[in-house]
Amino acid sequence: MEFVVEEDKHLDKDCSTLIMPALSIGNVGQLAMDLLVSTMKPERVGYLDTPFVLPCVGNDAYVPVPQGQLALPLEVYESPANGVTLIQQRSPVVKGMMIEFAKNLAEFAAASGKTHVIVLSSLDFGRWQKIDMSSGSQVHYLSNTKKDGKDDHCEKIGWKILEEYNPDQRRWKYLSDIAEGSSVHVDDLSFEDEQENDEDYYPSLPFAALYSCFKEKGLKVTCLLCYCSEGDNIPDAFNLAEAACKLLGLSPNNLNNYADGKWLIPFSWGTLYGPAPDMSIF
Repeated sequence: MEFVVEEDKHLDKDCSTLIMPALSIGNVGQLAMDLLVSTMKPERVGYLDTPFVLPCVGNDAYVPVPQGQLALPLEVYESPANGVTLIQQRSPVVKGMMIEFAKNLAEFAAASGKTHVIVLSSLDFGRWQKIDMSSGSQVHYLSNTKKDGKDDHCEKIGWKILEEYNPDQRRWKYLSDIAEGSSVHVDDLSFEDEQENDEDYYPSLPFAALYSCFKEKGLKVTCLLCYCSEGDNIPDAFNLAEAACKLLGLSPNNLNNYADGKWLIPFSWGTLYGPAPDMSIF
């Protein structure tokens, strides 16, 4: 993986926190990143070039009248005012290459001086076994602060740990071993096919590979997760974007162009679900 820096730009050493999505159901992580980029108005400093992500190209997603600046699969933005680097991923990882992709990203994060990585992702609502809506819309988390995945700060905020996480479960152990570079037998483990067993489902997702590889590099990792179904996932995106800000202690006054507590909706969302239906048919 190569970081291609744009002309006259560079990575800011003060941006020690990296926020990025992990692709999953509903693309909630990517939508949350859209909100963060649109609202913070960070500067695009470059992009990551890797054979492990499918190629794609599009027009600028964050301006009302695109000026021809191409949107690429892995864009890198920085907001020095908020101390964060943001990566937006616009296309999926090549099948079978998720672990290599995660290793490469971890190497980039470590080499560029990041100390904390926040991964935003979603989980299949159909897999949620212990549903408790007493606290309203919930955010679940997974951290490497403690061996059991718990984090005192996240607990104080009121989030719930991903209870299904078990570092001794065979697939989590497998991810940990390969992140460390250990020689392991793959046997019949397939991490990119949906697993029938619920305990196998979570470590089969992209966020789990990212978590394991960032952890192996000695970085602090916090995965912010929400359960959802396919459909209109915009509310879930707001939920994760707000959670990322809360984790970092960012208030409406901290974010650029964040006026009166309102997020700036990306212009690309105007066609997110296609044109409105012709009301004359009703």
